[in-house]
Amino acid sequence: MVQHSQSLPPDISDTVTRALEEDQGCGDLTAGLIAEDATAKAQVTVGMDAVLCGRAWFDEVFRQLDKRVIVNWNYPDGASLGPEQIICGISGPARPILTGERTALNFLQTLSGTATTTRYYVAAIAGTAAQLLDTRKTIPGLRLAQKYAVRCGGGENHRMGLYDAVLIKENHIAAAGGVEPAAHSARRQAPEALIEIEAETLVQVREALAADIDRVLLDNFSIESLHAAIAIRDALDGRRIAVEASGGIDIGNIRAIADTGVDFISIGATTKNVTAIDFSMRFL
Repeated sequence: MVQHSQSLPPDISDTVTRALEEDQGCGDLTAGLIAEDATAKAQVTVGMDAVLCGRAWFDEVFRQLDKRVIVNWNYPDGASLGPEQIICGISGPARPILTGERTALNFLQTLSGTATTTRYYVAAIAGTAAQLLDTRKTIPGLRLAQKYAVRCGGGENHRMGLYDAVLIKENHIAAAGGVEPAAHSARRQAPEALIEIEAETLVQVREALAADIDRVLLDNFSIESLHAAIAIRDALDGRRIAVEASGGIDIGNIRAIADTGVDFISIGATTKNVTAIDFSMRFL
């Protein structure tokens, strides 16, 4: 299911709470060395080209630690950043700033990494009709956060989980007794959900296109086979079924895949092969 909204996910508070509990345990022993009434000012800078994402998680860290900490941002989520740019300024009690520094930067570096990787792939297929989708190959506990980061990077979301779309794969087909029974059962049980069937051969493409579905997933198809599958789809009378390519896709071949005419390209690299962005916080 494609999600176009860039609204923030609802689990930010819970996600940050777990992260702080993981880091603090029974208390920050090092920050305790600082006078309780000490105040500080700090800046966060970026050390590389990046796409910013994660402001709300960063803010929530300090909101939970001490509401007196103030964060002033210079750029919005989705902004393109360059080395040595000052991303935000922070002021307030020194102890909570020190306690929250690592957790806040962890969110920022990870989500900005996801957004940056996504932007890289989106740029590679610019000018084609294909839309870049993410997958469920996300960091456990950060599903909604990374899905948001993908949108900040210019991509779109596939299904959020097992609950909001039907993706029928070969084992589902085998257990259900074939493509048509699987598709029929899916439509009956989830009439409003997007229903997609995975195909690994052109024969399976024909079977899938004959069923009552919304999209066909072409798994690990060669460029030649993708062209053939699109031709089969385009030759059909009646409604147009969307085609999605997935599997074996990287920055070296994604443009050629997009040029075949597929509607969607789903790739796990945007969320699982993420290089953390270099952010640092320095007291003034």
